[in-house]
Amino acid sequence: MSDVKIVVPGDEPPQIQGSPHLDRLAGKGEVVIHTDRPKDVAEKVERVQGAEVIMNTRGAVTWGEEEFAQLPDLKMITSCSIGTDMFDLEAAKAHGIVICNQPGRTAPVVAEHMFGLMFAVSKRAAYLTAEMKKGGWPRIDSVMLQGKTLGIVGTGAIGAEMARLGNAIGMEVIAWTYNPSDERAKAMRVTFKSLDDVLSGSDVVSVHVKLTRESTGLMGKDQFAKMKPNSIFLNGARGAVVDTDALVEALNSGHLMGAGIDVFQEEPTPADHPLFGCDHVVLTPHSADMTPEGVDLLNGGAVDNVLAYLAGEPQNRVS
Repeated sequence: MSDVKIVVPGDEPPQIQGSPHLDRLAGKGEVVIHTDRPKDVAEKVERVQGAEVIMNTRGAVTWGEEEFAQLPDLKMITSCSIGTDMFDLEAAKAHGIVICNQPGRTAPVVAEHMFGLMFAVSKRAAYLTAEMKKGGWPRIDSVMLQGKTLGIVGTGAIGAEMARLGNAIGMEVIAWTYNPSDERAKAMRVTFKSLDDVLSGSDVVSVHVKLTRESTGLMGKDQFAKMKPNSIFLNGARGAVVDTDALVEALNSGHLMGAGIDVFQEEPTPADHPLFGCDHVVLTPHSADMTPEGVDLLNGGAVDNVLAYLAGEPQNRVS
């Protein structure tokens, strides 16, 4: 067996433990899996001492300069997800650490989840269920989606799949992206517009941008004010893309009809999270790719990344 040490530092809730994909690492190195999350930085660093490779299954387990400075043996980290916001990419580059992710791998799974949230919000499913459980029989209009306009903010793999699904049910799809092109517009069957035009012209706005300096706080008070009255907001990107207080204000004022949210600035969310007080929201705990198919795709992709690195040909590099 190779003397390469490969560590999963905090696989909780369980994701890769027990995965058949781990069998492909047999003979490639020592694989160590920690099935609970480290309680602090010291424990996190201790768990991966001597490791050349980290398989990071949970975005709540983060890595930056403080950790890298204490890990001279670390050469590579793969995420078990699409996003990279759990890594300080500049610090990784400075320490010569290869960071790999899985761009677009679970796009159909995530887009289907967000599409489902759109339907749940538009039909007021959570609100009506809660009222009926209390003995009510409310009379309140829902929203028909066919023929309405879906605005997509960020047209990577997930946004593109969301556009396909919107087109499939007869929605008009418009979109904003950092890098629009006629070729992409034609392939996705969308019309690219300015962000302001997407916000003001859409019955549903669905956000799918990467979390970067530029996208942090992208959706704030001014942006929600530009959205159509009685429109729906969806966030399948990252919590920090949205000013939560501004979203809550837009919901409670009645300007927005409702929201479907899978990502939050603080995860797990505290019991007093402000969105919990809003009637017309459907919330899921950052679980858009948590289906058997999605988990298997991510586990397989993480192992693929490790094997490519061990073969001297790193793939999906972001640092």
